[in-house]
Amino acid sequence: MPQLIPSTGSQFSRIYAFGAERGANVVTNDDIAGPIDSSDEWIQQRTGIVTRRRANADETVLDLATRAALKAIAKAGIDPQEIGAVLVSTVTYFAQTPSAAAIIADRVGANPAAAFDISAACAGYTYGIAQADALVRAGTAKYVLVIGAEKMSDFIDPTDRSISFLLGDGAGAVIVGPSDFPGIGKTIWGSDGSRADAIYQTHPWSDLRSNPDAGWPTLRQDGPSVFKLAGFKMGPFALEAVEAAGLTPEDIDVFVPHQANMRIIDQMIKQIKLPESVVVGRDIADTGNTSAASIPLAIDRLLEEGQAKSGDLCLQIGFGAGLVYAAQVVVLP
Repeated sequence: MPQLIPSTGSQFSRIYAFGAERGANVVTNDDIAGPIDSSDEWIQQRTGIVTRRRANADETVLDLATRAALKAIAKAGIDPQEIGAVLVSTVTYFAQTPSAAAIIADRVGANPAAAFDISAACAGYTYGIAQADALVRAGTAKYVLVIGAEKMSDFIDPTDRSISFLLGDGAGAVIVGPSDFPGIGKTIWGSDGSRADAIYQTHPWSDLRSNPDAGWPTLRQDGPSVFKLAGFKMGPFALEAVEAAGLTPEDIDVFVPHQANMRIIDQMIKQIKLPESVVVGRDIADTGNTSAASIPLAIDRLLEEGQAKSGDLCLQIGFGAGLVYAAQVVVLP
């Protein structure tokens, strides 16, 4: 019987470079406090957010993603034609088809790369890293462009004080490619659909067909439930990712969780028992919660500011609506 030729690639993969794009407009707490009957002091105490970045009205999530992707490609020093797959994680690209990834692949010169979108909310970037690692090691793609991109300002109700005031716009991109050393650890991921009501869309788009007065769908969350789940349940998964990489918390140089809430970040640090020497991504203070874009944006900032450096071991974990989560340790480029 004829035998298939096995698909083989690089033994290991790693991240080559980051690219970041934030919304151009700085929105302060005072700018949004009125409609939610709040204050700068209350927002900072509850979330750690001082400002959030939001894009111009005429900019799209595709624009943000394309600019971040071009920066990552340039920093990686590769030819876009070498990119074998483009993965875009987003929940704010509102066209059902074609995918955002296919359009962005064309925009950055990566045709005819495979291209598809990922719908995993705030865990989407870490889901993308898991898939890119597998594609490179399987030999399905030499280089993979992974993008987390959101224009959350298109998806908010300014009067909602459950989640909308947290949200910002931005895109973070990376190039994943072959490596002669392990650059991406085993991914620990999963979901729990029984908690779908913790973070949710107010109503499906299809409601607008039968009821034009239903209004534009927006996001909501059960804040106390999300804090409890993220702050106390995600830590063990992050620790499992550390152990799966053959490491201990003392080996970690950088910790970048999804930028959901500063209090959640602090609680997770306690859960994982990270040493005080670990550099922690706290981009949420100035950028806000950008869902799938938050982790790459935070890491790019640490690298640009010199708080993190090439070769550092970075523990990253994304978690969000679904509920979905994914964590892995990566070597920073």
